[in-house]
Amino acid sequence: MGPAMMRGGEKAKDFKGTFRKLLKHLRGYRTTIVIVMIFAACSAIFSILGPKIMGRITTSLFEGVMNKVQGRGSGIDFDAIGKTMLFLIGLYGFSSFLNYLQGWMMTGVSMKISYRFRKDISQKINKLPLKFFDRTTQGEVLSRITNDVDTLSQTLNQSLSQMISSVASVIGVVVMMFSISWQLTLIALLILPLSTALISFVVKMSQKYFRRQQALLGEVNGHVEEMFGAHIVVKAFSGEENSVQTFGELNRKLYSSAWKSQFLSGMMMPIMVFVGNIGYVIISILGGWFAARKIITVGDIQAFIQYIRTFTQPIAQIANIANIFQQTAAAAERVFAFLEEEEETPETPSPTVLTHVVGEVSFNHVRFGYDPEKTVIHDFSSQITPGQHIAIVGPTGAGKTTIVKLLMRFYELDAGEILLDGHDIRNFSRNHLRDQFGMVLQDTWLYNASILENIRYGRLSATDEEVLEAAKAAHVDSFVRALPEGYQMVLNEEATNLSQGQKQLITIARAILSDPKILIFDEATSSVDTRTEVQVQQAMENLMKNRTSFIIAHRLSTIRDADLILVMNHGDIVEQGTHQALMNQNGFYADLYRSQFEKPLVNNHVGMVTSAD
Repeated sequence: MGPAMMRGGEKAKDFKGTFRKLLKHLRGYRTTIVIVMIFAACSAIFSILGPKIMGRITTSLFEGVMNKVQGRGSGIDFDAIGKTMLFLIGLYGFSSFLNYLQGWMMTGVSMKISYRFRKDISQKINKLPLKFFDRTTQGEVLSRITNDVDTLSQTLNQSLSQMISSVASVIGVVVMMFSISWQLTLIALLILPLSTALISFVVKMSQKYFRRQQALLGEVNGHVEEMFGAHIVVKAFSGEENSVQTFGELNRKLYSSAWKSQFLSGMMMPIMVFVGNIGYVIISILGGWFAARKIITVGDIQAFIQYIRTFTQPIAQIANIANIFQQTAAAAERVFAFLEEEEETPETPSPTVLTHVVGEVSFNHVRFGYDPEKTVIHDFSSQITPGQHIAIVGPTGAGKTTIVKLLMRFYELDAGEILLDGHDIRNFSRNHLRDQFGMVLQDTWLYNASILENIRYGRLSATDEEVLEAAKAAHVDSFVRALPEGYQMVLNEEATNLSQGQKQLITIARAILSDPKILIFDEATSSVDTRTEVQVQQAMENLMKNRTSFIIAHRLSTIRDADLILVMNHGDIVEQGTHQALMNQNGFYADLYRSQFEKPLVNNHVGMVTSAD
């Protein structure tokens, strides 16, 4: 399993910078968010007015009862109380409506933001160079699209409007408490430093665990995806126990970080409740004393106690949301780090467009290394004339497949140049350049669709008749007709409902359908049996007529008729020529060839014969 892109740290690398970037992504929704904020604030304010009005009802009831007991006045004014209660019901109803409305609007914004992030990530994947995927697991990339974006979505959907409501509630409650009694309000506010200090400590402690939790989640996803994708290999080499142990170790680390982060996050409310209860007791005692001295009314005491309860709740929510923002920062940082990854070299502003490709290819002093400090191709030069069939052979690690990857601009050269019909390939757009090539690899790639659609992938505009012709040319038709659903048979996710040889034939049919100007066969017949190989060779020979072709093979018997054989070793061409000419030289190629047909003897040039790169 490859290493995760991000490890756990003490804190987010750039907390403020990450949120500034997030705010830039929210610019297109500023009007909606402002409306949401206004609605959230109004909803909170209308709710805050409730206890004050209820206090008046309590005072009216208390005074009415006391007047009746003392024989003064007409007693309780139920008509006034009824009107006040109706007004209060309307106030709470309107507050709930605003709260529902802002929640509905914020849900729409959060879903659009999630859609945009996933779209940006999807587009970014197609712009990243292959070297990024060489060092990043598929599960890690999927974790950015799913877990991290979901975390951002939930924060925007729930926490943002809740934060506005909580802040408005705190401010509104403080104003209302001051309107009742400034003395009691000052006592209530003295509790804030204690709760703030405790919450700040918890937030600081939990931040590192939230960040590590997100990173470990990506590692777990990467391992699971990798193990399921290679489950046949795992079983073949009895690697189940090792896989389970690795998963268990990652899962334990994730459990530890998640448990600590959630435990610390869960401490927020108990701490605020504890601090709030202290204030509640103090206010109750002093409020009773003030009421006895008739400094404030009974209804005001009841309202103030309700405000104390209300006061601690939004503060606890703010503290909890602040903790959630730590997790959000970690998720957003990972998303932005992915979106800011170095992309492929930009396309030339005025790309070369060839209306007719002849197929002449020139390699001039090409030098390349996957790692800047480790050169794979040192000084590769060769001239390929149109229509030539070029075979590239050599031991593993010689650079055979690398040359093909450079030809199709999967990687950029460190030095030198590659010309197609006299034009530097860097002056072509990548799409136009790759449209000139048909490629069949040793590792087949088929997707979850019908056999017909998998072949049509070579040229999406092809008709069914053209697909069938390509299938017959590649000897696919003979076995497809025997399948239960024929060409409409849907391949499963890993295409395991076909043999390796059958999958290889389908990829060859796809190449035939694309009708390219230049062909590349990288161990194209290595996965088929001898009889099928003969059929495939015939199809390949028909396809290669009047086309420049590159053939990478370790079965040297299949390339004896090549117009030119390039023999590579350690990134350089050590020999070149026809099969007979190279055999007459009795050198590196001759040793490779004999090693496949004769018993191993003392070999002065190569220690062993291996498969292609």
